[in-house]
Amino acid sequence: MKYQESIELLQSQSKFYINLGLERILTAMQKLNNPHKNLKVIHVAGTNGKGSVCSLLANILKHAGFKVGLYTSPHLIEYTERIKINDTEISKEDFAKYISLVCKTSDELTEFEILTACAFKYFKDNNVDYVILETGLGGRFDATNICENTISIITSISLDHTDRLGNTYEKIAFEKAGIIKENSTVISAKYNNGYETIKKIANEQKAKFIEVDYKIEVLYENNKNYAIIDNKKLEFNLLGLYQKENLALVLECIKLLDIPFFAIENGLKTAKWSARLEYLKDKNILIDGAHNPDSAKELKKSLDYYFKDKKKIFIYGTINTKDYKTIANILFNPNDEIYYYEFDYPHAINFNQYKEDLPQLNIKKIDNFEELINRKDLKIITGSLYMIGEIYKNCFK
Repeated sequence: MKYQESIELLQSQSKFYINLGLERILTAMQKLNNPHKNLKVIHVAGTNGKGSVCSLLANILKHAGFKVGLYTSPHLIEYTERIKINDTEISKEDFAKYISLVCKTSDELTEFEILTACAFKYFKDNNVDYVILETGLGGRFDATNICENTISIITSISLDHTDRLGNTYEKIAFEKAGIIKENSTVISAKYNNGYETIKKIANEQKAKFIEVDYKIEVLYENNKNYAIIDNKKLEFNLLGLYQKENLALVLECIKLLDIPFFAIENGLKTAKWSARLEYLKDKNILIDGAHNPDSAKELKKSLDYYFKDKKKIFIYGTINTKDYKTIANILFNPNDEIYYYEFDYPHAINFNQYKEDLPQLNIKKIDNFEELINRKDLKIITGSLYMIGEIYKNCFK
C-alpha cells in the first residue's frame, strides 16, 4: 500500500466521526499481540498545554539519551507528524504499512483509534524506552487510555468540547482524570480548574498525587526567552507566559525519572512546538492555535508581554463548534485590524457569518493573502488549528 492509499483508507473510516470507548481498540490490539502493554508511558490529558508538555518531555528525555516515542494530535500538514521517535516522523512507507496492518484487524475502528493502534505498534516494534502519549478527546474513554501508564499528567482544564465532556470544570476534570490508573502517579497543578475532582479520583485509585505549585518565571530580554528555575536562567525556546505552568508540570515529572540537568538545559533550549506562540522572525508572523476562551486569554497576555510595542494585525478563522464570540471579545479590541480567513473544513465559518455575528469589530475579508503576510506589521495568525494547517501547507512549507 502506498502512502496516499493509506490516507484514503484511513479517511474512509469517517474522518470527523468521534465514537468514544475502548472496546473496539482493545479487540484490535489483541489481534496485534497487545503492543500497548509493558511500555513505559507518560500519559498527558487536559484542555490546554498537552502538546507543549508532551514535546518538552520528549525533547528532554531524548537529550538524556533515551529513545522516545511521541504521539500527538492533530497534525498540521501530514498525518506522519503525529507519530515520532526522537523527533523524527514515521516515514510515509512505514505509516502506510502500519495503517494497512491495523485496518486488517477491524473495519469498525475510527480514524483516531487506527492512528493510536499504529502508534503503539510502531513504538513497540522499535523498542522505545519511553512513550509520551497525548490524549485526543477527554481521557476516560479516549483510545489512548488503553495504555498501562505509570505516570499521568493533567494540564490546564478549560471549558471546551462541552457537548461531549460536560459543561462544568468538574465534569471535564472527571473525564480527563479518567487516565489515572490504580497505584500510579499523577501530576497536576494546585490551581487547576477541577483540582478537587482530580485529587479525589487519584485518592480513589490509590495513586500518588503530586501537587505542583508554580515557582517558575519566564523572562524575555535581548530577543531571547528564558525560564528562571531555582534562580538559574535557562534559555527556553518556547514563547508564552503560560509555558511556565506547562514547564512546572514537566520538571516535576522529570524529577521522578532522575534525569540529569544537562538534558533539561538542552531540552529547553531546543524545544519546538509548531503553532503555539510560534514566532517566524524573518516574516514577523506569530502563529498560535488559540481556539477556546482560556487559550485566548493566555495569548492576549503573551502578546502584551512579548509584543507590546508592535503594530498588530490579526488573521483569524474558526469553526462553529467553538465559542468564537467569547474568544473575539477576549482577544480583539474594536479598533484592531482583523482579517477573516475562510478555509476548507467541515463546520468552518465563512466571512459573512463571522462578520454578522460580530458587528462591533473591524473585520475584513482577505483579498490577497500573500500581500497581507508581506506587510511589515506583526501578523498574528490564530484560531482553528485546521486553518493554521492549511496556511502552513499553502504558504510556509
